[in-house]
Amino acid sequence: MYAYIDGKLVFKNAAFVVIDAGGVGYHINISLNTYSKLGENERCKLFTWLHVKEDAHTLYGFIDEGERRLFLHLISISGIGPNTGRMMLSSVTPEEIQNAIISGNVALIQRIKGIGPKSAQRIILELQDKLKKEGPDTLSPAPLNKTVREEALSALVMLGFARNAAEKVIELELNRNTGDITVEQLIKAALKSL
Repeated sequence: MYAYIDGKLVFKNAAFVVIDAGGVGYHINISLNTYSKLGENERCKLFTWLHVKEDAHTLYGFIDEGERRLFLHLISISGIGPNTGRMMLSSVTPEEIQNAIISGNVALIQRIKGIGPKSAQRIILELQDKLKKEGPDTLSPAPLNKTVREEALSALVMLGFARNAAEKVIELELNRNTGDITVEQLIKAALKSL
């Protein structure tokens, strides 16, 4: 429902922040990773995810899109809820979690409070292929000025296509079209070939 909230940082502690955006104060739960990267800026922007239950609507905030994407992968696993996902991102950096899942490092994931051996194995089993397909650079913040090639590749990966296959098709289309091509045109051409 909310992609991000950008506003004045009114209150900050290790568990949550309050951001004033348009005169409304949003209570947003955060991980220690996000807390450490927020700094002392008066203005901040957090990528968000809204958890809706019968008795509560809870906002979770992330310093960048990569951390939010990893969080959503983690909570897609049976038995891993939003609080456990946040605990995981607070215990170990998102990069370490992703690398542990890709490499099958059960011991590192099992060290996280609330994650037993079966849960760690389930996380690796269910997410290993997804994270490999997305590629290792999905956690790094996206540059503001992406090239047409990078934007098209990112869009195709987000649509679920394998990164390697999408790269090959994009290169082929770029070689065919030597003139200026928009991101939309490149994506449409690539979709016909995939």
